[in-house]
Amino acid sequence: MKGIVRHHGETSLQDLGGGNTRRVLAWNDQLMAVEVGFDKGTEGAPHTHPHVQCSYVLSGKFLYTVEGETTELMPGDSIIVPGGLVHGTVCVEAGMLLDIFTPAREDFVK
Repeated sequence: MKGIVRHHGETSLQDLGGGNTRRVLAWNDQLMAVEVGFDKGTEGAPHTHPHVQCSYVLSGKFLYTVEGETTELMPGDSIIVPGGLVHGTVCVEAGMLLDIFTPAREDFVK
């Protein structure tokens, strides 16, 4: 296999505290896929980073804010956040996001 394969059962679930979890899936220097779990009422605090981020809602309901503008996202919805913009989310119904980053978030695998 010339691609990078990471089987779900071989990845570790990280408890981020406050009702949030993270599981880093496949990655290389240019791209990274991450599952992020949220309990109802928890948040991904507003933050910024240089990476482009695409968030895809696997389950649940989220209020996602980018640069002060909020939108509701439900399963099947997605959003792309350019690097450098302040963004965060509040989980309205417990769920999970699939976050894709480019380049990869080295801080997630150190």
